[in-house]
Amino acid sequence: MNIDEKKNLRTYLLVWIALLVLLALTAASAYVKLGSFNIVVSMCISIAKTALVMGLFMELRREHGTTIVFAIAGFFWLILLIAPTLSDVVTR
Repeated sequence: MNIDEKKNLRTYLLVWIALLVLLALTAASAYVKLGSFNIVVSMCISIAKTALVMGLFMELRREHGTTIVFAIAGFFWLILLIAPTLSDVVTR
C-alpha cells in the first residue's frame, strides 16, 4: 500500500466517521424538544452531510469549475424546493 492509497483510505475513514456522527446528531435531535427550531437544526445537519457526500464521493474537489458550479446550482435548487415546504410546516 503506497502513501496515496493510505491517504485516500484515511480520508474515506474520516468522512465515514463524520457521517456517522452527523447521523447520531440527527437521531438525537429528534428527542430534543426545540419546537420549530428542531427542523432548522435537522436541515443544517442534512446540509453538512450533503456537503461531505458532494465533496468526497462525487469528487467535486477534483472537477473543473463548470461542473462545480452546476453541482452547487443543483444543490441550491433543492434548497429552493424545500424552503416553501419548510416554511409552511414551521408556520403552522
